[in-house]
Amino acid sequence: MKKTVLLAAVATLASASAWAEFPEKPVTIVVPFAAGGPTDKVARDFADVLRKSLNNQTIVIENVGGAGGTLGAGKVAKAAPDGYTLLLHHIGMATSPALYRSLPYKTEEFEFLGLINEVPMTLIGKSTLPANSYAELSKWISTNGAKVNLANAGLGSASHLCGLLFQSTIKVDMTTVPYKGTAPAMTDLLGGQVDIMCDQTTNTTSQIEGGKVKAFAVTTSKRLTSPALAKLPTLDESGLKGFNVSIWHGLYAPKGTPKPVVDKLNTALKAALKDPEFIKREEALGAVVVTDNRTNAAEHKRFVESEIAKWTPVIKAAGQYAD
Repeated sequence: MKKTVLLAAVATLASASAWAEFPEKPVTIVVPFAAGGPTDKVARDFADVLRKSLNNQTIVIENVGGAGGTLGAGKVAKAAPDGYTLLLHHIGMATSPALYRSLPYKTEEFEFLGLINEVPMTLIGKSTLPANSYAELSKWISTNGAKVNLANAGLGSASHLCGLLFQSTIKVDMTTVPYKGTAPAMTDLLGGQVDIMCDQTTNTTSQIEGGKVKAFAVTTSKRLTSPALAKLPTLDESGLKGFNVSIWHGLYAPKGTPKPVVDKLNTALKAALKDPEFIKREEALGAVVVTDNRTNAAEHKRFVESEIAKWTPVIKAAGQYAD
């Protein structure tokens, strides 16, 4: 018995020693969406500060877009479990199991490294919309119903999910107009080809500041503190009681990544989240850096499981699936 315990202890020490110098080469963070989008922006800002706690090692951002983020996630799930290929993903980690009948991965195929931030959503409309407040917008939507064009960045995107919950809550079915990404959806909203969209502050703040769109409300339970958005009411206080949606981002590694590497990545993640420059960048976009225990691996996993339970019935009720 003592010999077995001793051998196990030696094996543990040997494993830790083998990974003591991690990382010894560039680390790749896969973003499962196109470059230039909200998640890509978060990833690049995060990588800039994460490397400081990883021996100043180079961190490469690889955009693997397609199929609502599932292609990029699938690539990381099948990557070598050595800590050199990571995934930075948003709420799609919790919603894809309900949205897709067939996935190239399972949620269980990842090591959860910690939550990074939460990004509020804003309900915005084209500049020529006749409504100037949420109350006026609500009446306009009720009057026009299916004539209202609700844009989103594609199946499984943040804007798609927020739009689903919004329609479900107000009990009005609008005409959903999906795009292949956030940029083309915003372009058509700015051009007046579509009427409204619910999207992340990382994508809408500059448009709101520039007066290029009309902003009606934020989707969080409390008002935001960023200067550009502080005056916007919440949908909750506007009459949609309990409406609370934010798009969170987390970091993942392939299942089986050695514990010393997982621990080192988690420690680096926590250090990055305390970096003043990163906090400043996120606040400027209306995002909130996570400071609670969801930065721990176990709590991050429990949080994702709770989000799966929250979104699955909403998605199933809408009946919008992808193969």
